Amino acid sequence: MHNNYTTIRVSEEEAGQIAGEHYRLKGEFAFLPGELDFNFKVQTSEATFLLKITRPDPDERYISFQNSLLEHLETFPDLITPKIFHNKENKDHTVFQDRAGKRRIARLLSWIPGRIWSEVNPVNPDLLFSLGQQAGKLTEALESFEHKMAHRSFDWELNGGAWVQDHLYLFDEHHKALLTFFLKRFIQEAPEREKLRKSVIHNDANDNNIIVTENVQNPEVVALIDFGDAIYSPAISDAAVTIAYAVMDRPDPLSAACQVIKGYHHRFPLQKEELKLLYTLIAMRLVISVTKAALNKKEEPENEYLLISERRAWKLLEKWKAINPEFAYYSFRHSCGYVAQPEYKAFLHWAAQNGLSIQQLFPGIGQKRCFRLDLGMESTFLGHPTEFNDLELFEYRIARIQRQYPDAIPAGGYLETRPIYTTDEYRKEGNSGPEYRSVHLGIDFWLPAGTAVHAPFDGEVITARNDKGYKEYGGMLILKHKEAGLTFYTLYGHQSPKSVKQWKKGDFVPKGSWLSELGTHEENGNWGTHLHFQVMLDVLGNASDFPGVCYPDQKEIWSSVCPDPNVLFREESLQPKEELVEKKLLGYRQEHLGKSLSLTYNKPLHIVRGDGAWLIDIHGRKYLDTVNNVAHTGHENPRVYHAIRNQAALLNTNTRYLNRKINEFTEALLDTLPEELSVVHMVNSGSEANELALRMAKTLTGQKDMIAVEVGYHGNTAACIDVSSYKFDGKGGTGAPEYTHIVPLPDTYRGIYRGHGQGEAYASHVAEKIGQVKEKGRNIAGFICESIISCGGQIELPEGYLHRAVASVRNAGGVYIADEVQVGCGRLGTHYWGFQQHDVIPDILTIGKPIGNGHPLGVVVCTREVADAFANGMEYFNTFGGNPVSCAAGLEVLKIIRDENLMQNAHRIGEYLKQELSSLQKEFKIMGDVRGKGLFLGIEMTGPGREPLPEQTAYLINRMKTFGILMGSDGRDVNVLKIKPPMVFSRDHANELINRLQQVLGEDPMRVAYH
Repeated sequence: MHNNYTTIRVSEEEAGQIAGEHYRLKGEFAFLPGELDFNFKVQTSEATFLLKITRPDPDERYISFQNSLLEHLETFPDLITPKIFHNKENKDHTVFQDRAGKRRIARLLSWIPGRIWSEVNPVNPDLLFSLGQQAGKLTEALESFEHKMAHRSFDWELNGGAWVQDHLYLFDEHHKALLTFFLKRFIQEAPEREKLRKSVIHNDANDNNIIVTENVQNPEVVALIDFGDAIYSPAISDAAVTIAYAVMDRPDPLSAACQVIKGYHHRFPLQKEELKLLYTLIAMRLVISVTKAALNKKEEPENEYLLISERRAWKLLEKWKAINPEFAYYSFRHSCGYVAQPEYKAFLHWAAQNGLSIQQLFPGIGQKRCFRLDLGMESTFLGHPTEFNDLELFEYRIARIQRQYPDAIPAGGYLETRPIYTTDEYRKEGNSGPEYRSVHLGIDFWLPAGTAVHAPFDGEVITARNDKGYKEYGGMLILKHKEAGLTFYTLYGHQSPKSVKQWKKGDFVPKGSWLSELGTHEENGNWGTHLHFQVMLDVLGNASDFPGVCYPDQKEIWSSVCPDPNVLFREESLQPKEELVEKKLLGYRQEHLGKSLSLTYNKPLHIVRGDGAWLIDIHGRKYLDTVNNVAHTGHENPRVYHAIRNQAALLNTNTRYLNRKINEFTEALLDTLPEELSVVHMVNSGSEANELALRMAKTLTGQKDMIAVEVGYHGNTAACIDVSSYKFDGKGGTGAPEYTHIVPLPDTYRGIYRGHGQGEAYASHVAEKIGQVKEKGRNIAGFICESIISCGGQIELPEGYLHRAVASVRNAGGVYIADEVQVGCGRLGTHYWGFQQHDVIPDILTIGKPIGNGHPLGVVVCTREVADAFANGMEYFNTFGGNPVSCAAGLEVLKIIRDENLMQNAHRIGEYLKQELSSLQKEFKIMGDVRGKGLFLGIEMTGPGREPLPEQTAYLINRMKTFGILMGSDGRDVNVLKIKPPMVFSRDHANELINRLQQVLGEDPMRVAYH
């Protein structure tokens, strides 16, 4: 390698001269990065080519080797590879002298269209699988290729990578230790590598040598290029090289590697012996890479390409070292369809012949069976977090079960997904957002503190931890067992630290002898006095802190490392339950529920719990909810839950009886309203509220005609649909009924009047509609309008609009119905009710389920005049409207809004969100408009001409779901992202939303609208 890179570099002008002279080629020449060759993209009027020019004094045999390899690959029709173009002398390469008189070689190849890997964002699991398939296909094709130059000495050939030992002096102590860790493994594994199958491999699937389709929605790898590093080596080395580059910058590189392996194995079956050595080979590619970079800094400091991967490689090496090599091996096996842990089947066979009884584990108890205790995500035994996090209450419930079933031990938990493990303590950043280590790997047995535990088999103590309050296990023992040629381990958690203290590492424990005693909850915490019993076939080098729970996507791997302990006990009550498959739920729903009931997302979520601003699925995955305004004070708000439960324990009936709850709720509600709105009617939902409001308006005025706003939505009853343009102007609708008159959506961003000061222009259409009604000899009953138009796209009413529109309506004798179902109860931050920001008081106010935090509750509040007119002798009765339980929920919601300053929170967080969104808007022009107030915001996605972008909006919503954030869309063109989360939405939640938005907005399908 020459030291003066600048001197030997070929310019675009020189490349053009060489191409013109030897290939009669004229066009535009663009320099491309490369390690050895100087590469140029050549664009002519007819085609695109790749011109490759060597460094001075190349080995012509090396060029012939590459050409022979390409000719070989041409015989495989399912491979896309560069084709060789001959020069004017009909030769496959050109030897020439450069300006310094040095001998060089040029080659002209076909250009493979597409994007290089480094330009693709996002790199999703399907693309990683596609890369593995393409790389495997290439390895398969090269198995039959042979050439002398393939056996040359080459620094980048992994099997000979021990040369880097001689250059460890280049690194500081930290980096030297990191490299030494992998070098030691590499040298130790040398004899095993020599037994592996070998062939010529590509050996250089780096970011710039992988060609991906232009399709940004469903990208695929179509080809690997640049065969200059092809070499004869263990075939698995190619998979290692491919993975080393593909998983850089992935939060979870092992998971990403497994996707590549799946694809590779699908086309080129990988052998178990190869997978055993893959972990180290992946690391060695990185070790060589950083060593070469260190050397090249001295030799060619101007060549930035040589240093491009250095920082990323170091970062990946740090992450790779943190992965247990055996667990990586098991993961690779699982990816290829093999049983993850090699001894798993043998253990099951042995366990079937050598079972245990519960009495052997607990000889001093009288119970002879187990009672299955469900502590999973849908456990009604656990109930609300305020209950299962109350240790005294939990132990009381356990004791009650023990009294109810005196002959049984409450037990269970193997592969159970538990809500207790969905806290940040068990969270990590995965390749698709946050993941939670929520799946339990052992069986728990609830017995009194002090219960003696005996050794089930002869064993050697390898761990004896007696840390009081140790977070996962308390006092813990691990025994190593050897039975019939098998080695396995048993773990005993939540033991008395005093009893564990009697053991030390290396002690022998005979079968049936006393081992330990269950600790008290003061000693161990975590769900009371119980034994956590776990079986392991490998402690993965982590005997001191072995995990008792795993991530859901690794469940199949961990279940072979930690088999079900019940294969030993064979307790009928602890047999694995049939897993609830979402397909079955979906199939039944599609068969028996109404076809018009839609599901969010193509792959629906199976949500089973809520917690504040979060929804939690059956697998323990948490989703930040930015769209569920119905859960006004937070999902499963503990105060609302207890208010509902406490009142339900007393009474739930109709309003024909005196009950203080309806009066207390009414008084608290009226305290938030102007005195003109003084009469309350209770209903069950926002739809019922608007239905009743329409009846009131028509009764008061004696008229039928209503004015409503374009793309407005007011509920699902017949009367509400009749004033909801969102429904009757949409799919399945038949247009406005005779007595409904629609005025334009007052959209100052993309509407008929744009910019500031358009309130009166939009409001003039209300007066116009009134005139049209009067021309028919009728008059209007009223005008119904949301204080911010929700389904229309979070449209803020322009200044002056509501004031003039309502004045026109009242001058004609009609009433104004303020639909506050979505924006009321403090959501807008600056005002408790949306109409208050326009200095207009409605005649009728409608409120929906947010007032009950999702409990069936709606309210109509009206003036005395409206109420008296409606009370015309026809009784209004609603069986459940105003029932004590619903009123208790509503009263508590109002108290929480006050006590916890949720309106102020909405203002503070809403302003922060708008500020951060506006900053994003400067970077991502696709965010055409950011609008709204408080925690009721909208982001309109538009192109350069303000054209709507519903496809990009849908993509963003689905990608945000992948990262654990739930979003939705609204608007006439379904291109407005809506943000209307529970009012407990915090700054941390806002930051999570903004960070993920920034990540997704930078992805290819979002950027394509502006490129």
